[in-house]
Amino acid sequence: MRTQYCGQVTESFIDQTVTVAGWVHRRRDHGGVIFIDLRDREGLVQVVVNPDTAEVFAKAERLRSECVLQITGKVIPRTEGTINPNMTTGKIEVVANELNVLSMAEPIPFQLDDKNVGEETRLKFRYIDLRRDEMQETLMLRYKVTRSMRRYLDDNNFMDIETPILTKSTPEGARDYLVPSRTHQNKFFALPQSPQLFKQLLMMSGFDRYYQITRCFRDEDLRADRQPEFTQLDIETSFMEEEAVMDLMEGLTKTIFKESIGYEFEGDFPRMPYSEAIEKYGIDRPDLRIDMQLVDVADLLQDIDFKVFAAPAKDPKGRVAALKVPGAGSMSRKDIDAYTKFVGIYGAKGLAYIKVNDLAAGIEGLQSPIVKFFPEQVMEIMKRVEAKDGDIVFFGADKAKIVNEALGALRVKIGEDLGMLNGKFKPVWVVDFPMFEADEETARMTAIHHPFTQPKATTEEILNHDNPEQMLSKAYDLVINGLEVGGGSVRIHDTSMQAAVFKMLGISDEEAQDKFGFLLNALKYGCPPHAGMAFGLDRLVMILGDIASIRDVIAFPKTQSAACLLTEAPGLVDNAQLTDLALRFRKPLRGEA
Repeated sequence: MRTQYCGQVTESFIDQTVTVAGWVHRRRDHGGVIFIDLRDREGLVQVVVNPDTAEVFAKAERLRSECVLQITGKVIPRTEGTINPNMTTGKIEVVANELNVLSMAEPIPFQLDDKNVGEETRLKFRYIDLRRDEMQETLMLRYKVTRSMRRYLDDNNFMDIETPILTKSTPEGARDYLVPSRTHQNKFFALPQSPQLFKQLLMMSGFDRYYQITRCFRDEDLRADRQPEFTQLDIETSFMEEEAVMDLMEGLTKTIFKESIGYEFEGDFPRMPYSEAIEKYGIDRPDLRIDMQLVDVADLLQDIDFKVFAAPAKDPKGRVAALKVPGAGSMSRKDIDAYTKFVGIYGAKGLAYIKVNDLAAGIEGLQSPIVKFFPEQVMEIMKRVEAKDGDIVFFGADKAKIVNEALGALRVKIGEDLGMLNGKFKPVWVVDFPMFEADEETARMTAIHHPFTQPKATTEEILNHDNPEQMLSKAYDLVINGLEVGGGSVRIHDTSMQAAVFKMLGISDEEAQDKFGFLLNALKYGCPPHAGMAFGLDRLVMILGDIASIRDVIAFPKTQSAACLLTEAPGLVDNAQLTDLALRFRKPLRGEA
């Protein structure tokens, strides 16, 4: 039905007859000559309809935006003064001699160039929203990313293998989406949170390099970079240790950036231990574009009378840290109050600060309501944080977790608010994660990544370790601009080590067999050392396209309440379906049998 895409008809086609098809982007009547901007996924082309082609002209007069047309005509150069240098097709136009209306369009609920359309409306009419240039470009970018992934992995001898969508519910950190079984009543499938167990089984089956671009499902609270169903690039390898996997995945990342947006990284990605990330940035996914760091000052404040600082300074689980913001000493009280409210979201009870007006004047050159409480230590603190005139220094004092989260988030927010982002993309590998952490409510050990991650310890050391929270794991995350784009680990391939980890997590032999029996049985029959990684495709496209919301990189996303406004899912089902599934009847709606 067409010979070319609209956006590909350039001056090389002058004097040729082409057939194009697409949507009416806009129609303009210029005193007897009608101009139509026809749009498809490759862009726009200007079509001219002259009154001397009476039948074609009559059809063009009835058109409105978003009608679907097929047009045949001759390509001619635009006259001088009408050339549009901002369009690929801006030097030509198509003079229509045939026009077929393939589909008339009713008035659309919003115009494609309207920047003020609410997200609810955009999601309800997603098929119209997807026609906008921004969405077309984003989904094209997503396609380029997946194409690059497949090409790189194929070239490196990986095999694309599918794993089940209906599987067994296993504890993996988030709630499962459950699917009731009709043929096995009162039993449920679960939608996979990841293909973790199956990709390990593939390694045991001899497929030593596996990948899959797959859908994953987690029933958890949503935010700007989280969806209930999301896509990840899943990868697993045999006979490779963590450094080799990281090198291979770093090559994949560089290839994706180069092929999808033309960006080339310089040099190797830096490595940063988890402990350093937490100490300097308060978070295990630091945004290195922001040149500010947290600085510990607890040792200087343990013996002061100001209990707000002294108590957490003495507490083994407490922390007192400072965050210097260069050149922000003129920050208003209103701004400081707003930041105080912001850190309260993370549990901070307040936000102490010192404005550095004149360091040469000593304590008299510092402006703060807290300086009077530790006058002997304050200049040493200024020296440690390398303060200069015109800076402001914020303080966090509380349990270490609260200080880290509050000041870590404050660092990013101030960096964004004050335009302190340096560089376009700043990657870092975060390594040497703790293997275990204690649940605050139960004190029971949990796995930081998942229970199949290999600790940096022997089986005997796991069983006899005095402080499990100090044990490290062979895990690694790739962070770019403060977002975790991928994470992975070396897996446990020894049955005794897996049993020891389960014991540390308080998982009994019976529970382990019930939840993971098929994996544990497979480990007995010859399991190679293996390691892998998974990339969040949606989050990666967000970074590449500089897009704020994950919903704008997915064709048909859910809202923040995990609903689809387009299809009105989730929805009710009739009682006959519930009967088939041995589920309880619901009360009929009004007018329903």
